[in-house]
Amino acid sequence: MGKQQDVGGPDRHSGSGTTNHPATGGSADAQLALAQDPATPQMTLIELASDPSAAVRKAVAARADAPAQALRPLTRDPDRQVRETVARNPSTSVGNLLRLVKDADRWVRWAVAGNPACDESVRQAMAEAPDKELRGLLAETRGLEPDLAARLIDDVSPEVRERLATHTDDSDVITALMADRTARVRKGLARNPRTTAAQRSVLAQDPVVDVRAALVRAVELDEADLARLVDDRAVQVRLALAKSEVVPAHIRQALGRDPDETVASAARSFRPGSGNSPVVRAPRVGHRRSGTGPGRPGGTAR
Repeated sequence: MGKQQDVGGPDRHSGSGTTNHPATGGSADAQLALAQDPATPQMTLIELASDPSAAVRKAVAARADAPAQALRPLTRDPDRQVRETVARNPSTSVGNLLRLVKDADRWVRWAVAGNPACDESVRQAMAEAPDKELRGLLAETRGLEPDLAARLIDDVSPEVRERLATHTDDSDVITALMADRTARVRKGLARNPRTTAAQRSVLAQDPVVDVRAALVRAVELDEADLARLVDDRAVQVRLALAKSEVVPAHIRQALGRDPDETVASAARSFRPGSGNSPVVRAPRVGHRRSGTGPGRPGGTAR
């Protein structure tokens, strides 16, 4: 990871106060090429950070070797994409990340969450942010500091708690969330492969159908739990069991004789690797596809 450095005096790469690079102020294409050229001196990058072209400024913002004097003003750039690019740059200083995590534009704030340069102070700012999506992205962070995880356990947003439940690897957090009264939070736990066998057994008897259905699709269960779920009162649960990639063959064979033909047919026609069972994927932190409209990083409109 590159480090921001303050630059002053002659450019170090040139060995003198002069360079072979053209001066700034040329055509837009020439300026962009200069901003993208790995050999461009850092003093020139500082000048290009104030170029009239947003494309040029964005190219500077993306450079891991950009000096602090170039990135600092770009955190206040009028163009959102420039600020977002700075927020993604792993060489951006913690001070600048703290500024960007409070940016008025949500995509800029969310981009900060995926920056490997984030430290505990940045994550603390995320935990205190009014933006629930930002707190949700924080909740998906593996190895989250215990005090921040404890704060999110009591987050006012069920969505944030659900995302914490799905992704946390902290056993104390999982234990605390098992008592959450919101079904979607327990559903998140049901998808978390880091739950204990005892916790899965409790979730297998959850009164909410969605929780049990999510559980059988996501994790392996003990034989006693499977035996109960084969006869679950909800067709939705038995159907999820029939389509699950993680249930043993004898359970699927039993479901092939289910009184509901939809369940029985699904069990008989199941083929491993057919994509019937959802997978808990790693978070796409702060990611936005080019050209997409407003929405949360996970793809669901807010």
